[in-house]
Amino acid sequence: MIASRQPLPLGRASLLGLAGTLAFLGLWAAIAHSGLVQHLFLPTPIEVTRRFLTLLTTPFAGGTLTAHLVSSVQRFLSGYLLAALVGVPLGLMMGWSRLLDDIVTPVFDALRFIAPIAWVPFAALWFGTGVGGPILIIFAGAFPPCLINAYRGARYVDPRLMEAAAMLGTPGYRVVTEVMLPAALPSIVAGLRISAGLGWQSLVGAELIVASTGVGYMMVQAQGAVSTTTVMVGMIAIGLFGVAVDTTLRLIETRIRIHLGHA
Repeated sequence: MIASRQPLPLGRASLLGLAGTLAFLGLWAAIAHSGLVQHLFLPTPIEVTRRFLTLLTTPFAGGTLTAHLVSSVQRFLSGYLLAALVGVPLGLMMGWSRLLDDIVTPVFDALRFIAPIAWVPFAALWFGTGVGGPILIIFAGAFPPCLINAYRGARYVDPRLMEAAAMLGTPGYRVVTEVMLPAALPSIVAGLRISAGLGWQSLVGAELIVASTGVGYMMVQAQGAVSTTTVMVGMIAIGLFGVAVDTTLRLIETRIRIHLGHA
């Protein structure tokens, strides 16, 4: 029998995380200084850090790093919120209505296996380099987890709660909002967390092709200028924002589970 994994104390977990980060940076610096890779293509961590600080105040490809990141975040939030506003209610309704489930599922199952990047040609044709293209691609990446997790949460609601609400003559919309939604909330938040990661990754892929601002666009321009440090700065900015979003949603998910556990 395999013992369940116990969470490490916060202080110890932080120290282990710091040790892993330092080991990674040390390995990176060692390879950069060894000459195994040309310096042009693998700058040292210190050089990338200096470039990061420089780009905070010095424009590159039409804007500073902060300006490009703000542009990316605005696109991400637009597509992500649209996916959540459509996917979560639709998933709940599909879990509640067998008829709607049978109507939507075949189309959804066909579309959800299309990679978000596959929508890039259509986005370029329909929207050019405007904001609509990246939003479409973000939506394509973020929508499926929102719907699937809301649907699963709705399907696993205790049937006795649904039956009790029906016996009391509760209207359908109140069954969804007052019975099904609270019970499915942990699953919904877990889906939003997955959705955020996929949406952010989809955005960066879109900006590499169909955008004229943003971190992805900045990286493409840096590639053309053979500025490896700028490319790596863009990657670091993408990773840091992604970690911030995931950490925030993880905390929300934990709070909800604790609250429901004590309810």
